[in-house]
Amino acid sequence: MPVDRSPLIALGALNAFIAVAAGAFGAHGLKDRLDARALEIFETAARYQMYHALAIVLCGAIATRGATTAGWILQVGIVIFSGSLYALALTGVKGLGAITPLGGLAFLVGWAWLAWSAWRG
Repeated sequence: MPVDRSPLIALGALNAFIAVAAGAFGAHGLKDRLDARALEIFETAARYQMYHALAIVLCGAIATRGATTAGWILQVGIVIFSGSLYALALTGVKGLGAITPLGGLAFLVGWAWLAWSAWRG
Protein backbone atom coordinates (compact mmCIF):
# COMPACT_ATOMS: atom_id res chain seq x y z
CA MET A 1 0.00 0.00 0.00
CA PRO A 2 1.54 3.36 -1.01
CA VAL A 3 2.10 5.95 1.67
CA ASP A 4 3.08 9.62 1.56
CA ARG A 5 6.76 9.57 0.59
CA SER A 6 7.69 13.21 0.96
CA PRO A 7 8.46 13.22 4.71
CA LEU A 8 11.07 10.47 4.41
CA ILE A 9 12.63 11.92 1.29
CA ALA A 10 12.88 15.30 3.00
CA LEU A 11 14.24 13.71 6.20
CA GLY A 12 16.84 11.75 4.26
CA ALA A 13 17.89 14.84 2.33
CA LEU A 14 18.19 16.82 5.57
CA ASN A 15 20.35 14.08 7.06
CA ALA A 16 22.54 14.08 3.95
CA PHE A 17 22.91 17.86 4.22
CA ILE A 18 23.91 17.55 7.88
CA ALA A 19 26.36 14.74 7.08
CA VAL A 20 28.08 16.81 4.37
CA ALA A 21 28.23 19.84 6.66
CA ALA A 22 29.57 17.73 9.53
CA GLY A 23 32.16 16.12 7.28
CA ALA A 24 33.36 19.51 6.06
CA PHE A 25 33.35 20.90 9.59
CA GLY A 26 35.36 17.92 10.81
CA ALA A 27 37.87 18.17 7.98
CA HIS A 28 38.34 21.92 8.16
CA GLY A 29 37.10 23.23 11.49
CA LEU A 30 38.08 20.46 13.86
CA LYS A 31 41.34 19.09 12.49
CA ASP A 32 43.37 21.41 14.71
CA ARG A 33 41.07 21.07 17.72
CA LEU A 34 40.59 17.32 18.06
CA ASP A 35 43.17 14.58 18.38
CA ALA A 36 43.42 12.02 15.58
CA ARG A 37 41.19 9.44 17.34
CA ALA A 38 38.42 11.94 18.08
CA LEU A 39 38.55 13.19 14.49
CA GLU A 40 38.29 9.60 13.24
CA ILE A 41 35.23 9.06 15.45
CA PHE A 42 33.65 12.26 14.14
CA GLU A 43 34.30 11.19 10.53
CA THR A 44 32.75 7.77 11.22
CA ALA A 45 29.61 9.48 12.51
CA ALA A 46 29.33 11.61 9.37
CA ARG A 47 29.99 8.67 7.04
CA TYR A 48 27.36 6.43 8.62
CA GLN A 49 24.90 9.31 8.73
CA MET A 50 25.36 9.76 4.97
CA TYR A 51 24.96 6.05 4.20
CA HIS A 52 21.74 5.90 6.11
CA ALA A 53 20.47 9.27 4.86
CA LEU A 54 20.58 7.84 1.34
CA ALA A 55 18.81 4.72 2.55
CA ILE A 56 16.07 6.86 4.09
CA VAL A 57 15.60 8.64 0.75
CA LEU A 58 15.32 5.21 -0.87
CA CYS A 59 12.72 4.14 1.68
CA GLY A 60 10.73 7.29 0.94
CA ALA A 61 10.92 6.64 -2.80
CA ILE A 62 9.71 3.06 -2.37
CA ALA A 63 6.77 4.45 -0.39
CA THR A 64 5.33 1.24 1.04
CA ARG A 65 4.36 0.76 4.65
CA GLY A 66 7.31 -1.59 5.24
CA ALA A 67 9.82 0.74 3.60
CA THR A 68 8.43 3.68 5.56
CA THR A 69 8.83 1.80 8.82
CA ALA A 70 12.37 0.84 7.84
CA GLY A 71 13.16 4.48 7.07
CA TRP A 72 12.02 5.63 10.49
CA ILE A 73 14.02 2.86 12.18
CA LEU A 74 17.10 3.97 10.23
CA GLN A 75 16.46 7.53 11.45
CA VAL A 76 16.49 6.29 15.03
CA GLY A 77 19.80 4.63 14.23
CA ILE A 78 21.26 7.89 12.92
CA VAL A 79 20.21 9.78 16.04
CA ILE A 80 21.68 7.18 18.40
CA PHE A 81 24.72 5.97 16.43
CA SER A 82 25.93 9.14 14.76
CA GLY A 83 24.63 11.39 17.52
CA SER A 84 26.53 9.51 20.21
CA LEU A 85 29.71 9.47 18.11
CA TYR A 86 29.50 13.20 17.36
CA ALA A 87 29.01 13.87 21.08
CA LEU A 88 31.83 11.51 22.06
CA ALA A 89 34.25 13.12 19.60
CA LEU A 90 33.39 16.64 20.72
CA THR A 91 33.20 16.09 24.48
CA GLY A 92 35.49 13.14 25.15
CA VAL A 93 32.88 11.65 27.49
CA LYS A 94 33.65 7.94 27.05
CA GLY A 95 30.29 6.83 28.44
CA LEU A 96 28.61 8.10 25.30
CA GLY A 97 30.26 5.29 23.37
CA ALA A 98 28.22 2.80 25.38
CA ILE A 99 25.01 3.70 23.56
CA THR A 100 26.53 3.70 20.07
CA PRO A 101 25.91 -0.05 19.56
CA LEU A 102 22.19 0.54 20.10
CA GLY A 103 22.25 2.81 17.06
CA GLY A 104 24.11 0.14 15.13
CA LEU A 105 21.42 -2.34 16.15
CA ALA A 106 18.75 0.06 14.86
CA PHE A 107 20.63 0.23 11.54
CA LEU A 108 20.60 -3.57 11.32
CA VAL A 109 16.93 -3.77 12.21
CA GLY A 110 16.09 -1.07 9.65
CA TRP A 111 17.94 -2.87 6.85
CA ALA A 112 16.40 -6.21 7.83
CA TRP A 113 12.95 -4.61 7.92
CA LEU A 114 13.47 -3.17 4.46
CA ALA A 115 14.65 -6.55 3.12
CA TRP A 116 11.75 -8.39 4.76
CA SER A 117 9.17 -5.93 3.45
CA ALA A 118 10.63 -6.14 -0.07
CA TRP A 119 10.69 -9.93 0.10
CA ARG A 120 7.05 -10.21 1.10
CA GLY A 121 6.06 -7.68 -1.55
